[in-house]
This record gives sequence, structure tokens and C-alpha cells, in this order.
Amino acid sequence: METEGRYTLVGTLVLAVVTLMSVAIIWLAGAADTIAYQTYTIYFKQQSLDGLAVGSPVKMRGIKIGIVDGYRFASNQEEAVAVVVRIDEGAPIHDGAEAYIKRNLVTGIGAVEINNGPGTNPLLEDAPKGERYPVIAEGRSDIDKVATAVSQLAVSGATVLEKMDTLLSDENQQALASTLANLSEISGHLAANKQSLNDVIQGIRDASDEFRFAGASISQAATRAEGSITGIGDNTEAALKEAVVAMEQLQRESAAVSARIQQLSETGTLELTNVSRDVRVGADALTTAGKRLSNPRSILFGPAGQQLGPGEKLP
Repeated sequence: METEGRYTLVGTLVLAVVTLMSVAIIWLAGAADTIAYQTYTIYFKQQSLDGLAVGSPVKMRGIKIGIVDGYRFASNQEEAVAVVVRIDEGAPIHDGAEAYIKRNLVTGIGAVEINNGPGTNPLLEDAPKGERYPVIAEGRSDIDKVATAVSQLAVSGATVLEKMDTLLSDENQQALASTLANLSEISGHLAANKQSLNDVIQGIRDASDEFRFAGASISQAATRAEGSITGIGDNTEAALKEAVVAMEQLQRESAAVSARIQQLSETGTLELTNVSRDVRVGADALTTAGKRLSNPRSILFGPAGQQLGPGEKLP
């Protein structure tokens, strides 16, 4: 009976320990992870995921802050792989963060490296429409940037080599040799005619000096001409003033002459009227005298009876 009692006690203790271990495992695998981690999704499209596996570390500035929880091929993005990562809530991820794949150069094991966004940005907590978790954007590693730069440099180098090959073609080499020969011939002629060139240069210098002196003379002449033109302008202004005065005097004299002519015209008209009247009276007297002279008898013996006027009588 005592042996059975011991077995029962041992069995009970074993069951209690197993139960406690099971509860602890369930708690560590479920509730603890939910509380301690924040889950994010990263869509890798430009980078290879070689060396990355479930459980691979997620790092920020070289410090492990989480693990890769899983990955799958994205159905809504062409050739993209959706990697789900769990990150410690003590490492806040800000909006604008970027993730890229970083590999160990010796082992080739990959890890997810995160470049966090600016600290002034809000935390990345909201999941986009149609997503279960917040999405961290894909970035580029320094190695990728170097590889891209090297690739561009290689392309540029190939282009330069191609252009150099074209430049050093047979035709261009012949043209270059001909150009060098011509330059050599020209330099020989220049060396042979050094004295003539010196004479030409001296002539150019003399001509430039003469031009400079001519320019100075032209400047002086222009200054004198400016003074003369100024004097002529002053004389012209004085002459114009005198002409204005003469015109005003002539206008006044013309007005006086016009008044005198008008006065003489009126006086002459009156005198002509008087003369006309006197001429008419004289003409009447001459007519009467003519009539009397036409009959001498009446002059000698007096007028006849029929020639007497009213009230006249013969003597």
C-alpha cells in the first residue's frame, strides 16, 4: 500500500510539472509575443532574399530588435516578396523608415537592416488599407548603392573606351599624323621668317600707336568743335533776339504807315470830291458861255424877245 501511495504521489507531481511547463510554453509562445512585439510587413521587390530565413535577425544600427516571422510571395505586387517581421516594442519605428537586406560577407547569412525615419515623424502604427500590419518601405543598402555606382562607372568606362576606339581609328590616326606634319611645317616656316614676323609685329605696334594718337587728336578736335558749336549757338541766339526786336519795330512802323495812308486816302477823297464839284460848276459856266458865244448877235445887241427869261425885259 505504501508503494502504491508513492507512485500516486510521483505521478501527481509529474502531471503537475508537465501542466505547469505546458502553460509556461503556451504563455511564452502566445501572449508574451503579443505583448512584447509589434508586427510589420516589408515588400522586397528590388533586392534578393538569398540567405534570409524564418528566425533571421532584424537589426537597427547593428542591434538586434526583432526576428523574421515569415514570408510569402505577394499577390498584388509583381515579383514582390512580403516579409513579416516582429520587432520589439521598445524600438519605435517612425514613419519614413526603410528596410534592406544585409548579408555577412563570410557566411552569407542575411538579416533585415532598418534605417529608422526622422525622430520628428510620428510612429508607424496604422496599417494601410488592405494590409494586416503597418508597412515598412523597401530601401537600398550601401552595398547596393556602391554596386549601382560601379555599374554606372563601368557603363561610362565602356562608353569612353568606345569613343577612344573611334577616335584612334586608322582614318583619325592618319588625319592626326597629317595635322602634326602640317604643324611641324608651319613651325618651320615661322622659325625661318622670325625676323619678318618681328617686323610685322612692330608695324602693328606702330599702327596701334598712330591709332591711339589719332584718337587723342580726334578727341581734342571734338572738344574744340564742341566749343565752336556752343559759340555759334550763342551768336545765333543773340541774332535771333535782334531779329525779333527788328520785326517788332518793323511791325510798329508798318502800322503807323498804314494809318497815315488811310488818313491820306480819306483826305484825298474829300479833296477829289471838291475838285469834282468845282469842275462841274466850271463845266456849267463853260456850257453857258459857249451857248452865248454861239450867238454873237445876242452878245452885241442883247437877247431877242423870245430868248428872254421870265421877268426879263428888253432895254
